[in-house]
Amino acid sequence: MSEYVFNLPDLGEGLVEAEIAEWMVQVGDHVNEEDPIGAMLTDKAAVELSAPVTGRVVSLAGDVGDTIAVGSPMIVFETDSASVADKTEAAPPPVLGETAELSATAKEAAPAPPKHPSGKILTSPSVRRLARESGIDLAQVAGSGPRGRILRSDLTPHLSADAAAPAVPKTEHEAATDVTEIKVIGLRRKIAERMSQANREIPHFAYVEEIDITALESLRQHLNSKKSASEEKLTLLPFIGLALTRVLPNFPQCNALYDSERNILSQYRPVHLGIATQTPDGLKVPVVKHSETRSLEDLAGEIRRVSTAARENTAKREELMGSTITITSLGKYGGIASTPVINLPEVAIIGVNNAVERPVVINGQIVVRRMMNLSSSFDHRFVDGYDAAMMIQALKEKLEQPATIFIT
Repeated sequence: MSEYVFNLPDLGEGLVEAEIAEWMVQVGDHVNEEDPIGAMLTDKAAVELSAPVTGRVVSLAGDVGDTIAVGSPMIVFETDSASVADKTEAAPPPVLGETAELSATAKEAAPAPPKHPSGKILTSPSVRRLARESGIDLAQVAGSGPRGRILRSDLTPHLSADAAAPAVPKTEHEAATDVTEIKVIGLRRKIAERMSQANREIPHFAYVEEIDITALESLRQHLNSKKSASEEKLTLLPFIGLALTRVLPNFPQCNALYDSERNILSQYRPVHLGIATQTPDGLKVPVVKHSETRSLEDLAGEIRRVSTAARENTAKREELMGSTITITSLGKYGGIASTPVINLPEVAIIGVNNAVERPVVINGQIVVRRMMNLSSSFDHRFVDGYDAAMMIQALKEKLEQPATIFIT
């Protein structure tokens, strides 16, 4: 018998360290070569690593949330010396495939049948965690993704079954003393760090305006009435996104990125629209590239596609990077007004609040109109209050006269 030291491989892009996102093995476990052993979180992806050898786990580098340097020992295996005779001491770098920001794998096996041969299960770290917390055996779950990969949606029937089980009521003492301590790691820690940085570095300027979307809602309902039952219905979001692409050419200072290290503000002609998306793992911002070139239906379909991919951890890495301005919406939970935090390194974010019918005065008469507020934030270092107000007013005009959205 001999020991095999598996060092943390180079995960690319000049990274020098990574955070332990999840261990899939414990000390004493026997693993086969290619079995998943853990996931390491970088600034861009959660990279799942596989065992380079067959053997027993002797030691692990640290706990979940700890950071280790590239090239440092990650796992020590006890192996049959003959099985590693032709391997080098340091593990080769992982074969990076399609990586999704904060939810990707670095190495996958050849296509596998649904029964997960040899116990190797392809899925993301977040799905493994959800299954573990819910008591679901992933070996019993058929994956609908590529190569039999288990997606979060594949757990839904099992989660529903668990939810249907009757809950055991807690005693008054148990209810009063329950405390759950959650270590802030992974995506949640990255979100906390970015939000703190944005709030610390950017002097936010907020601007709230109400929009009469009665005509826009009428148009939306009319277009949806022409769709078949199997076709996806239009929401307000693609209309707002399309209107935004029409007004931004006149306000290039709002469609920009600020590089603080180089002290350079880059204004963009293309509109790479970030769509703030709430996922089970936390907030992500998938991107619709070149939104200014898309039709209403195309934009709606792409917003739906990238948002779904972000929620299911199947988005490609490039689909989660490169936005130049972001729209954020809580839908029916949007409230009356909000104060969205700018998505660094952007300089503007458009917040969509709830749309409701309200009495308003038009030509001296009280009438019922469908009203919606836009709550937007701007980086006051680069967007003056006057320019921010003019941009939102231009957007308001497009949305209140929706025919003008389609005039280029």
